[in-house]
Order: sequence, then C-alpha cells, then structure tokens
Amino acid sequence: MNAQAKAPYVVLEAGRADRQYWQDFWRFRELLLILAWRDVSVRYRQTTVGIAWAFIRPFLTTVVFTVVFGHIARVQPDNAVPYALVVIGGLLPWTLFASVLGDASSSVISNANLISKVYFPRLIVPLATVLVALIDFAVSLSILALLMLWYGVVPGWQILLLPLFVALALLASLGPAIWASAIVVKYRDFRFVVPFVLQFGLYVSPVGFPSSVVPEKWRLLYNLNPMVGIIDGFRWCIVGGDSPIYWPGFLISLGVMVFFLWLGISTFRRIERGFADII
Repeated sequence: MNAQAKAPYVVLEAGRADRQYWQDFWRFRELLLILAWRDVSVRYRQTTVGIAWAFIRPFLTTVVFTVVFGHIARVQPDNAVPYALVVIGGLLPWTLFASVLGDASSSVISNANLISKVYFPRLIVPLATVLVALIDFAVSLSILALLMLWYGVVPGWQILLLPLFVALALLASLGPAIWASAIVVKYRDFRFVVPFVLQFGLYVSPVGFPSSVVPEKWRLLYNLNPMVGIIDGFRWCIVGGDSPIYWPGFLISLGVMVFFLWLGISTFRRIERGFADII
C-alpha cells in the first residue's frame, strides 16, 4: 500500500494544456535547445565546404546584384553610399528573414514522428529553427565588415542599434513562419508556395535598391511589407544619415510585424490541437 501511495501518477484534466501552455513551454525550454542544436549539426553535415556556405551564398548574391544592377542597369542610390553596401545592407536582414521562414514552414512536418508520440508545446518546433539562421547570419556579417573596410566606411553611433534591427528582422519572420508551419500541416501544397513567395519578396523588398526610389505617394503603402522599414533601419545603422529611416513608413512596418506575429501564434495555437491526428 505504501509503495502504491508513493508511486508517481499523472492527472488528466480537460483544458489543462491550454491553461498552462506557456508554463509548459518554459518547462520544455531544454527541448528547444536540443532541437535547435540538432538542426545546426544536421545543416552542414557531410558537406565539403560546411558553414562557409553561409559566407559564399550572400557574397555571390552581392556580387551578382552589384554587377547586374549597379554597373549594367545603373541602379545607384542618390547619395555617396557604395552600391555594394546598399545591397549587403538589404541582403543580410532579408536572408535572415527568408531563412527562418523557409526552414520553419516545413519544421512541423519534418518532426512528425516526434509530434505524434510525445506531448510538448508544438510552438517549440518552428522556434528551434531560429538558431540555425542566426549562426548563418553571424557568419554573413563578415562580408559587411570586409566591404566597409574595402570602401573605407566608418560607422557612426547608429551601429550600436544594429542588434535591435536584427531582433526586429527575427520577429518579422516569426509571425509568417509560425503561421506557415501550421498551415502546411493542413494543406501540404502550401510548402511549395513559400519558396515562390520568398523569391518574389526578394525583388519587391528594397534589397537591391534604397526604398527612397519609391515615389512618395506610394511609400506608406510600400511599407506594408514589414521588411521595408527593417531593411531601412539596418542600412541606417551602417551608414547613418546617408541612408535615413522613413519614420512614418517604419512605424507602419512595425504595426504589420506585430499583426503577423499575433496572427501566426493565434493560428498555430488553434490548429496545433489536431497536429497529431492530421500528421
């Protein structure tokens, strides 16, 4: 009797998972780190170049944009900022955004065996992809440093705010990424839409050009793309007043970012109850 009295037991209570979701999320924080480290170790396993791909891909993209748009198409900013810095200033936050969205959108499907067998807050799965994107981003920052040395550009005090805009780029990606990861579970075809959206977004976002080239009457509408204000802010941190922030548009971008973050989390929480059954 004493042995039975001291034996561990589990109480199944309706609605408990919903009420204590965020407490459970904190309790399973080690799982978040484990999944993140697993993604990092798998990312470049059995590759010859390894993590150097995080340098090679943005470097080659910068070269292509600089040659095609900067020298052939003559897309030049109105100020003295070298065009290569304009490109890398937009490419780095965009690549961070695209990496999180692309990896997280298929993360739930990729972890179907784990989700169908063990209980834990499923939100951990898409969030675990952030670490891989951050490591790639940290490696890619070396390109920015090299270009600033090459062109002799000395950053001002604004460079201290660069981590803030990196965090904003992550938050801007998490909303759509969490939403897409839930939608892909129900509609598998949607995973083929995400790469197309990212490819389209690369050209409609101010990656290869400053947002100031957009006519004034369209700039507020253009900032409905949350990455517009964040890319502007990222460039501002690098070159200061030569690439100013359009503050009304920046505030709109922040508002859209918050909306997508709320939409992503609320949609994910609503759909995740049936993940195990759907998968």
